[in-house]
Amino acid sequence: MPTDFDKGAYPEPPRQTPAVDKQTALPNPAVILSKLFYYSVDLPVTTFRDAVDSIRAKNKSVYYHQKFRRVPDLTECQQGDYLCYYEAEMQWRRDYKVDQEIVKVVQERMRACHQREGASYQQNCAKEIEQFNEATKNFQSRYGDLGAYASGRKCLMKQKERMMAAQASSA
Repeated sequence: MPTDFDKGAYPEPPRQTPAVDKQTALPNPAVILSKLFYYSVDLPVTTFRDAVDSIRAKNKSVYYHQKFRRVPDLTECQQGDYLCYYEAEMQWRRDYKVDQEIVKVVQERMRACHQREGASYQQNCAKEIEQFNEATKNFQSRYGDLGAYASGRKCLMKQKERMMAAQASSA
């Protein structure tokens, strides 16, 4: 049987793995520091967080379902009650943002129907178009012409002016 390899060039591997030569009897300081950090910092913090997470999992409230209690309107605030003014203003801002999002969602639905239906969107998307027109009309009647510095007080004054104009035209 012919041999194709040279035993001197490719010696056989050792039968057992050699033991690691320890240079010193002292333990490795990196291992000591990593163990010290793990037991003094990482383990307590992880344990505490796991305990807090288990408690919070029972009382889980999702951020997008957060419900704020309704506060009195500006018309219901006593004169000089600045806390009530502030709460009413924050309530108005939340309502404003919610109404903006409602208009955006209705607009997205209308656009999706328009794209889906193509050329015959006028008749097939009549419900979405009507809903969008109603939402934009309501938003414009409540928040239109308030300007860049819109506030609950400005909105209330606009509603009062609109009511007085309606009374004047009916009388």
